[in-house]
Amino acid sequence: MITTVLVANRGEIACRVFRTCRELGIGTVAVHSDADAGALHVREADAAVRLPGATPAETYLRGDLIVKAALAAGADAVHPGYGFLSENAGFARAVLEAGLAWIGPSPGAIEAMASKTRAKQLMGIEPLKEVTEADLPVLVKAAAGGGGRGMRVVRRIEDLDAELAAARAEAAGAFGDGEVFTEPYVEGGRHVEVQILADRHGTVWPLGTRDCSLQRRHQKVIEEAPAPGLPEPLTEELYELAVRAARAVDYVGAGTVEFLVADGRAHFLEMNTRLQVEHPVTEAVFGVDLVALQIHIAEGHGLPSAPPPARGHAIEARLYAEDPARDWAPQTGVLHRLAVPGDVRLDTGYGDGDTIGVHYDPMLAKAVAHAPTRAQALRKLAGALERAAVHGPVTNRELLVRSLRHPEFATARMDTGFYDRHLDGLTEPAADPYAPLAAALADAHGRSRFGGWRNVPSQPQVKRYLVAGEEHEARYRHTRDGLAADLAAAADADTGDVRVVHADARLVVLEVDGVRRRFEVARHGDQVYVGGTVLTALPRFPDPAAQRAPGSLLAPMPGTVVRVAEGLTEGSPVQAGQPLLWLEAMKMEHRITAPTTGTLTTLHAMPGRQVEVGALLAVVAEDAP
Repeated sequence: MITTVLVANRGEIACRVFRTCRELGIGTVAVHSDADAGALHVREADAAVRLPGATPAETYLRGDLIVKAALAAGADAVHPGYGFLSENAGFARAVLEAGLAWIGPSPGAIEAMASKTRAKQLMGIEPLKEVTEADLPVLVKAAAGGGGRGMRVVRRIEDLDAELAAARAEAAGAFGDGEVFTEPYVEGGRHVEVQILADRHGTVWPLGTRDCSLQRRHQKVIEEAPAPGLPEPLTEELYELAVRAARAVDYVGAGTVEFLVADGRAHFLEMNTRLQVEHPVTEAVFGVDLVALQIHIAEGHGLPSAPPPARGHAIEARLYAEDPARDWAPQTGVLHRLAVPGDVRLDTGYGDGDTIGVHYDPMLAKAVAHAPTRAQALRKLAGALERAAVHGPVTNRELLVRSLRHPEFATARMDTGFYDRHLDGLTEPAADPYAPLAAALADAHGRSRFGGWRNVPSQPQVKRYLVAGEEHEARYRHTRDGLAADLAAAADADTGDVRVVHADARLVVLEVDGVRRRFEVARHGDQVYVGGTVLTALPRFPDPAAQRAPGSLLAPMPGTVVRVAEGLTEGSPVQAGQPLLWLEAMKMEHRITAPTTGTLTTLHAMPGRQVEVGALLAVVAEDAP
């Protein structure tokens, strides 16, 4: 029997595997980069081994160091998690050759299926060898790994070479393998997958379907089980294809077979030879622990002849540290607090006070709701996320709530183009109009109420806040009875009577036109959190040094400059929208383009340079009309 498991991964999935190991009485070993020395998965493990360095290439992609760590720590098994080396046959083989148990499929099965090109050939599908104008649009994909990295949609033939180069670089950085391929891009389809579980004795379970159609950058955002609205014959076809794929390679363990469903037909995409990020929705519906079953199978035990019956519906939302309104730009900084109320499962790799860095995926957590019906699960998850405390960098929390409540999603009419169609509407600023007043009153709590002359009414106090990119003012007065809202304080709300019922540093209660409303307030530095609204307290007098020249290109996130456009130098003419340079942050590449047609007058960016958010990268002077 397995006694100690090393998880060859980090963050949320490492914590997830450790939780099951603790329940089974199995010891745990973490590995960590220097950047992750104080991370939650390290704190939760029984033992931890350092992998020197910070980048994935130096640490979590070094299979040789991870095998040595397992042996040094006395582990007798390795769980790969997902991402990094989880679909690397060479790593699986090295683990087995070291005498350790591998909690996953055989190296041969990984070789057959983890490369998407070989998997398609096994299923009788050939990728495009040469792309012509008639083939467009096409999808460039990494042959190894997943999670949307190394994927690009190409709609113009002149963009193909650049997108191939970008996909290769991103795939190599994320998975240590820069192989990519192209295939036809199917518009308007649904991303549907089948969870499979197979033992060494010939039993293969098709453990239900999942719909993962809501995606950004080809990476899943919201997933659910079962996939809603599929005709029974199509579901049975998906099960049959998934089991056939598993049996074709003598698959053992947990895996996922992914399809694009369009016009009532199933198109095979790939097989992921690992546990998926979205596995909790399947666990909720079938009442199983997939990690425990992985370990059970790795110990040589068999599965029952049939899976347990499905119950109800489950939906998962991925909470990312990113700004959907700014091209999904990843965010970094301190996560002061993360709490989701109610009967909702929260899987996370962060604790309060942890720092979100630049080296890894920006996912903070996964929130999962299970209920008897899809509508009930939707309501439960949206309500919990709406009331959640997420204090730290900008996140996609509001996008998740709006997505779950969008009519197209609520009626299961979504497809993979959902965010292409609806992103602008889903990211429109919609802050609570009374949030600035609540923030100002909480800030004023405890200050002296009176000046030197008690009979002279106090002058209104003014606080300025930045909310969703717009400046707002809040006005209040100190009175003999305490704090009072100035009439101008409700100007943003366009309503009448506002009365302060209670105000302290953490809670403000306002009566608005006879209706009492509670506002929980938290402050960390200049950031103020009023319910789900995030405000930035502004200084009374702006700093002149903060002004930038017109046409300045600032780093939208901390990261590394990986490429500058060929031949680009100061003095080069540029066109509006022309790619100038590429930043890498959180394992994704982000393109920086010219804001206008003009001349590049300043270029501070150079390959390999580390930049902080807001750093000046370049300046484009607009051509005179």
